[in-house]
Amino acid sequence: MMNIALSLTGIFHTIFGIAALISGFLLLWKNKQISYGPFAGKIYLITTIITAASSLAIFKHGTFHVAHLLGVFTLLAVLVGVVTEKMIIFKSWNKYAVNLFYSSTILFHLLPTATEILTRFPPDSPIANSLKDPLLLKTFVGIFLVFLIMLIWQMKWLKGQK
Repeated sequence: MMNIALSLTGIFHTIFGIAALISGFLLLWKNKQISYGPFAGKIYLITTIITAASSLAIFKHGTFHVAHLLGVFTLLAVLVGVVTEKMIIFKSWNKYAVNLFYSSTILFHLLPTATEILTRFPPDSPIANSLKDPLLLKTFVGIFLVFLIMLIWQMKWLKGQK
């Protein structure tokens, strides 16, 4: 039987990660985009920063891992997104750039989340046996395709906004 126990850091990371995903999905459902402006946007971005930063302290595989790289990408996407949202850097393309940076953080949340779920559950016989499991790779492709569809839909929606 596989040990699914989490460290204190893992529990902290998981709680903030769940809060980030819930607030992110609510923002996308309600506002069709993520923005620092609304209260839910602040909650999403702050919990995303906490989740990404705490991921850098988790070493389930013993060393720096691709999930850590996603944490770094997440922190950079939030930072560049906030700066881009506060300043008009890309002129008429600014709203699209902000959307790309913030929405990419959802993708960066979902990939390691899928990995953790599929490699830990059910505890006695996880669905995926390793990071190279074909089902896990197919899941990544599916998540990425849904992300691309969402991103295209958002960009079309933004084009219609003044």
